Amino acid sequence: MPDALLEPVGLGATESALYLRVLSTPRCTTTQLADAVGATPAQVRPALRRLVESGLIARIGGRPARYTAAPPGAAFDALAERRQQELEELRGHLRELAVRYQGATASSPGDLIELVEGPLAMRDRVEQLQLGAEREMLVVDCPPYFSATTNENPIEDQLLRRGVECRVIYDAAALEMPGRMEFVWSCVAKGEQARSLPAARLKMLIADRASAVIPLVLEASESSAAIVVRPSPLLTAIVTCFDLMWERAAPIGVSAPPDSPLDERDRELLSMLASGMKDASIMRTLGITQRTMTRRVAQLMALMGAQTRFQAGLQAARRGWL
Repeated sequence: MPDALLEPVGLGATESALYLRVLSTPRCTTTQLADAVGATPAQVRPALRRLVESGLIARIGGRPARYTAAPPGAAFDALAERRQQELEELRGHLRELAVRYQGATASSPGDLIELVEGPLAMRDRVEQLQLGAEREMLVVDCPPYFSATTNENPIEDQLLRRGVECRVIYDAAALEMPGRMEFVWSCVAKGEQARSLPAARLKMLIADRASAVIPLVLEASESSAAIVVRPSPLLTAIVTCFDLMWERAAPIGVSAPPDSPLDERDRELLSMLASGMKDASIMRTLGITQRTMTRRVAQLMALMGAQTRFQAGLQAARRGWL
């Protein structure tokens, strides 16, 4: 903890250690302070200079120069106030930049749609859109993907930590990829709201319902170009399409409601049945045999009063058991 003492005010471990030393042993020389923190005088001089500039310590004249600490309460209050003023100035500059950026990117009706070509350019634009989300991120997740590594999503992790709501509709065929279902469950455990459809082919990403990116050609086997759509009737149609798909999709959950008669394995099985996953993929994901799956599915269908396995999954979702 002492190493991170001054991190909130923009100073590092070296400054923290030096400040604590000066506070406990006033009138230390540069050499004495360097010895105390296991460094050379040349190494600690920049840190001492930053502490002096921050008002946390003062340099006493004479030879050799010595240092003493300012009263912690007053010094920290003044420093925190200066940092707050700097942050407010930075926010003001960022607001000006945001206005300029918005004007530069949507200065005419033709700029309501932006064409992005090439996998790298598409990936960069999607990441920019994600990182700019402040309230909500809506995604339809289906192949093709930008890279072979699809079982990680560090940007969504960051969004969830910031409190951005992330809702994702997964294509059932994509959930059959090795390790994909486990990845989705881990995302849900972090706070993602996930659902699935047997055939979700309209790949899209929508940020704050204010901008969206969709492939230029939906049926292509690989993405080579995409369009970014800004506020317009087309964007409204895309958002409406997502909302309709979300209503039809089956939930993928990790925690059961208090009144659910299903255990975790049953809910996992029903989620995969509702998503339209094939038997082989379900058995591989859950590590069960065909006989066990057949027996358990029959029991669940009877519990739900369902005629088909897919219907059993949907019934469980409608009852709020998934």
